Amino acid sequence: MADVFSINLVVSGIYLSMPLILAAFGGLLSERSGVINMALEGEMLFGAFSAVAFTWWLGSPWLGLLAALMTGALIGAIHAWLSVTLRANQIVAATAINLIASGLTAALIETVWGKPGVSPSVRKFGIVHIPLAGHLPFLGRIVERLTVLDWAGLLLAPIVWIVLFRTSFGLRLRSCGEGPEAAASVGVAVISVRYRAVILSGMLAAAGGAYLSLAQVGVFQRNITGGRGYLALAAMIFGKWRPVPVLGACLLFGLADAFQFRAQVAGVNLPHDLLLALPYLVALVALATFVGRASAPAAIGKHFIKD
Repeated sequence: MADVFSINLVVSGIYLSMPLILAAFGGLLSERSGVINMALEGEMLFGAFSAVAFTWWLGSPWLGLLAALMTGALIGAIHAWLSVTLRANQIVAATAINLIASGLTAALIETVWGKPGVSPSVRKFGIVHIPLAGHLPFLGRIVERLTVLDWAGLLLAPIVWIVLFRTSFGLRLRSCGEGPEAAASVGVAVISVRYRAVILSGMLAAAGGAYLSLAQVGVFQRNITGGRGYLALAAMIFGKWRPVPVLGACLLFGLADAFQFRAQVAGVNLPHDLLLALPYLVALVALATFVGRASAPAAIGKHFIKD
């Protein structure tokens, strides 16, 4: 077990939690504005596919990441149009996006690369080397292995907290999720705010997908997300729609995922399927036992009709 519980477990936990962090904070912004975003899984898939495709075409992971962000913005705009403008059932609209993403990205693999199942390898994001960081006790061994996307993900919690609780945009966004009619009565453009929140949500979820394909594996394969969008949704609920607890929930689920990988490599005497399901079991137990009365935004899932 010493091979399982080591500094490498922490590093792997950060790597594996990062797609969850990016997607969960995307979901947080959308749901704080009052729009349920269960489309995180589909947005991650579209982001992962776009990132690899454009990196393969253009030769730069940065351009691939930019393409993923633009794709996420487009999918977010579609979700906002369905949910905010057409006032469709938000869960049904999100489920449709997830199903389309699963089928379309799988079909496009053969269309783009001529073979089913998996794309060719592309350039990945490299580690950011910080001078003298390796000499720090304990933290140095973690810091010296992080990519620029890891740093961006870890900084999301304070950034989102500042945006939500220390800016006028954050105040308007939260008011749209708590009482859109009251917000509109004092001049808040509820529809516009919700559109921006859902589009930002799509961009962050797509960045999570791009992390999977450009920072972890360097390829796109069928259903590469493996349910991580739903795990990010669970982390958001477990964190009670608050930035710092959401970050902690994502790190917990990432560590559970890292444990199951390292346990398999170390030959821990546990059933293979049980180990694979461990992150999802941790999420289930967390939601069923520790969440308590989670304070969701009061107007979440409720349509706003402009007078």
